[in-house]
Amino acid sequence: MAPDTTQPSGAPLDGSPALNPTSEAQHRARYFNPNTAFNLKFSPVPRHQFLEEHRAVRAADAPTGAFALDLSERMDIPFPATTPWVLARYLRINAGDRLTTNHRASAEVLYAVSGSGEAKSGSETISFGPGDVFCLPNGEIEYTSPDGAILWCVTNEPELAFENLEPPAAGNSPVEPVHYPADEIDRAIEVLRAMPMEPDQAGVAVIFSHERQLARRNITPSMTLAMNTLNPNGDQRAHKHNSVAVTICVQGEGCYSLVDGERCDWVEGAVSLTPPAAVHSHHNDGSNLAKFLIIQDGGLYYHGRTMGFAFVD
Repeated sequence: MAPDTTQPSGAPLDGSPALNPTSEAQHRARYFNPNTAFNLKFSPVPRHQFLEEHRAVRAADAPTGAFALDLSERMDIPFPATTPWVLARYLRINAGDRLTTNHRASAEVLYAVSGSGEAKSGSETISFGPGDVFCLPNGEIEYTSPDGAILWCVTNEPELAFENLEPPAAGNSPVEPVHYPADEIDRAIEVLRAMPMEPDQAGVAVIFSHERQLARRNITPSMTLAMNTLNPNGDQRAHKHNSVAVTICVQGEGCYSLVDGERCDWVEGAVSLTPPAAVHSHHNDGSNLAKFLIIQDGGLYYHGRTMGFAFVD
């Protein structure tokens, strides 16, 4: 018997239900035509600099706690998000205080903006100082600081929230506690600066990885992390890529970026967001080496073979 292809008036397969469902499973089905299925309009990822949050976390009377860099309302995303796949926040630990977090993520990446302290994850404790980078598995993390500290923390919480997934079971995270001390980072930078630049090299940057992610050179399966540098009076070639870039300025007096032709002056300790596929370049008009730590959702795009990196001269 041929199927009944007639449609009720005004139902051009725009989320239309089955005409004659005979089960609950059939009743849940919806049908679309190509014009309505593939012509979805999403709020774009904005170019943004988180100056208000930077001021708030540094205020003299700021409490111990988290200061989320949340653009979910601007992107019409129903859960906290800095970008569709990444959530960044500042963590402030006042002198003598204790801060405990337990994010719904598979791992988290942290940078010590200022101060020193300890981060306890499971049976391991990382003693961090200013300029250190470290990576921790999901689960409860306890932070303490004798004199006060500010951390920049980045997770893949939106990635899990999008699929309504739970974090990995205890001991099954894709990362172990990993610590990159500031002096080791600076040593690696000097090693790279002494090497000749390749013609197609985007810049001088230290890429962070660890034993569990060696094959991918990532910091987590879905995120990449790099400490980029720019010489005094130097310019980085304009380029673009499909991943989002979330950047914290480590050392950037006299520096700025051009993002789709718009200038963004750097503020040390502040975070900026470069949208996917935006043409951008970085410029150092100052007299010191510029340093900026960039995290991207690049692992997703490398795995999908869709990174789309290209110079745009």
